[in-house]
Amino acid sequence: MQDRIAVQVRALDPISEMGVLTALRPRPEVRLVDGPEDGTVGVVVAEGVDDQTVQLLRSVRANGAESVVVVAGAVDDDGLLASVEAGVGGVIRRRDATADQLVRLITSVHRGAGVMPPDLLGRLLKQVSRLQNHVLTPRGIRPTGLTDREANVLRLVAKGFDTAEIARQLAYSERTVKHILHDVTTRFQLRNRSHAVAYAIREGLI
Repeated sequence: MQDRIAVQVRALDPISEMGVLTALRPRPEVRLVDGPEDGTVGVVVAEGVDDQTVQLLRSVRANGAESVVVVAGAVDDDGLLASVEAGVGGVIRRRDATADQLVRLITSVHRGAGVMPPDLLGRLLKQVSRLQNHVLTPRGIRPTGLTDREANVLRLVAKGFDTAEIARQLAYSERTVKHILHDVTTRFQLRNRSHAVAYAIREGLI
């Protein structure tokens, strides 16, 4: 039999915590732990994902959980984004959280999968799209994390232009071009211009 998955269970109220502990205790796939261990999955139980729940999620991560799942009564759009930002790997509604379903979720998240109900996933993707369209794009920031200016410089680097030629093409100073390249290579841990070209190709910039 495979090693049992170490699981920490936390809730804002003791009754909810005890309920999940009772459901998981007899399961051979998991073992319940209190302290940090390698590969621990945290299970956070809450009515919804509010500020208190987010603090609990962060506390569980700080206490050694490598991944976290949330069992929640309801998850609104703000709570969904907050869960993702707090590093949650799986979400399940309380009404669906049978012992079998919960063990399957814990196992999937332990293996590196991200799992949530299809309707929540759809809402999350819509929020990401809105964020891109209304916040990032107007500020010249691409999904890759590059600004339009950085993307233009990388595109010209990939075409073989040197610093002076890029500066002339974009009406920048050579110092500005060097600064942009330094920022990009540092932020994305690129080793040199050739590595920057490879990155530009991989991200579809050229």
